[in-house]
Amino acid sequence: MRSEPLGITIPMGVSLPEHATLLPRLVEAGYDQFWSSETAEFDAFTPLVQAATVVPDARLGTAIAGVFQRGPALLAMNAAGLAELAPDRFVLGVGAASPAIVQRWNGVPYERPVRRVRESVEFLRAALAGEKLPGGFRLERPPATPPPILVAALRPTMLRLAGSLADGAILNWLSAEDVARVVPYVHEGGPDKRIVARVFLCPTESPDVVRAAAKRMLAGYLTVPGYAEFHRWLGREQRLEPIWRAWHAGDRRAAVGAVDDALVDELLVIGTPRECAEHVRRYVHNGVQVPVLAFLPLDPSRKVVDDAIEVAAHYRRG
Repeated sequence: MRSEPLGITIPMGVSLPEHATLLPRLVEAGYDQFWSSETAEFDAFTPLVQAATVVPDARLGTAIAGVFQRGPALLAMNAAGLAELAPDRFVLGVGAASPAIVQRWNGVPYERPVRRVRESVEFLRAALAGEKLPGGFRLERPPATPPPILVAALRPTMLRLAGSLADGAILNWLSAEDVARVVPYVHEGGPDKRIVARVFLCPTESPDVVRAAAKRMLAGYLTVPGYAEFHRWLGREQRLEPIWRAWHAGDRRAAVGAVDDALVDELLVIGTPRECAEHVRRYVHNGVQVPVLAFLPLDPSRKVVDDAIEVAAHYRRG
C-alpha cells in the first residue's frame, strides 16, 4: 500500500451538511488531506472548518485563499482560526486569483499581483508569529504553531517567490510532464520546499464524451491572461494560438473546436479509475509531493464520490 499523501478538493458538489458522513468515507478510502478552493461556490475556509472537526486527523489546506479579496489582517485572522481548530494540520495556500474573480466579481483593482502576494506573505508570516505589524495590528490569538504558507504560482517570478519567501508552491492546470520544468524554480529556495498540485480528473468509460465537455472548459481557462501566458511559457503557443484568436474574435464555438484531443489528455486525467490513478502517479514521479485531486462531473453517467473512492483504492494499491 502506498503511504504518500493524497489530497482531494472539497466540497465535490456535495452539500456541507453531507460532509459529516462523506469525509470519513474518503479518509477510509485513502485520502489524508482535504483542500478547498475559492471561485464561486464557497469561500476557502468554511468547508475546512467543518472538516477539521469531522476528520480530526486529516490535513487541511486552502488552494487558494485570495489576497486581493481580503485585507491581510482578515486573512491572518481566518488562518489563525483554522490553525487553532486544526493545530499542526492546516496549510495556508494563498494567491492572486484572476482579474475576473478579483476585479469583475469583487470590484477590487487587479494591480501588481506579484507585489500584492509578496507583501501579503510577509504580513502573514509576521502576524501568525504574533508580531505587531505597521499600523498597529497584532493577532490577539496567534496560533501556537504558525501554519506553513504556500503560494499559487505559474511562471518563474511567482514560482521563485513561492520558494524563497513562502514554504512552497501550489500548481494548477499543468500536465504531469510540465511539473519537471516548473519545480526547479521553486526549489531554488531550498530542496525542502513543498510542491502541491491540483490535478483535474474525470474517470470514465466514455473518454470521447468527457473530452467534448472538457474542451469547453479548457477553452475558457486557457484564454484567461494568466493561464495563457503560463502555457505560452511552457511552449504551447503555436498549439493555442487558434484558440486565442477565435476566442478574442468572439467565436466561442471555433475556440472550443480548436482544442485538440491531445491537449485535453495532457491537462486533464481521463480514463478508467485505474488509469487515472496511474496518471496521477506521473505527477508525483515528476516532483509533486501532494497531488490534490479535483473530480470534474463531465460524465453524467458517473457518480463523483464513487469514482473518488475507486481512484484512491487503485492509487493506494499501486
